[in-house]
Amino acid sequence: MMWSAAGVETEIDLGDEGDSENSEDQQPWKTQLATVMEEEEEEDEVSTQSDTRPLLNERDPRQINECLKVSFEEVIAEPEAVRSGDRVWIWSHALFEVSRVWFYRIITALLAVPVSVIAGILFAVLSCLHIWLFSPCVKVIFINTGWLETLWSSVLDIIILPFFQSVAKCCRGISVQLTRQ
Repeated sequence: MMWSAAGVETEIDLGDEGDSENSEDQQPWKTQLATVMEEEEEEDEVSTQSDTRPLLNERDPRQINECLKVSFEEVIAEPEAVRSGDRVWIWSHALFEVSRVWFYRIITALLAVPVSVIAGILFAVLSCLHIWLFSPCVKVIFINTGWLETLWSSVLDIIILPFFQSVAKCCRGISVQLTRQ
């Protein structure tokens, strides 16, 4: 059985005479179909989530800040010829990680809320301007400049196109041969 978009059960007859209604365990296509449908439902749940409810486990689902995944080994590296002591290396690694994590937490605690409020206001203003000002103005311009489109296509068809076709016919017979001397 397959569920359509409306939620109505639909029978799929594959023409196998050995199949019966009770032998669903012997039909691998049904289990594959069920697996695909479950995966699609999971994808729909992710894509239809509210924009106002943040994802707690996956905070960068679109990999926007992939470049900020910085580890100690990517920033500080000692060559073979010059090395500090093992304890210095271990402590510097630990202090790097701890200071990076805690300073990030402190700075975000101080700045995250105000910056998110400012960004929200900015995007709200930009959305409002786009919807209520820019889009209508562009539509008015397109309506009032329809004659320019007709004029430009006429200029292209009457002057530009024949000129370049003539140039192309003149240059068609030109051939270039490269020889080494």
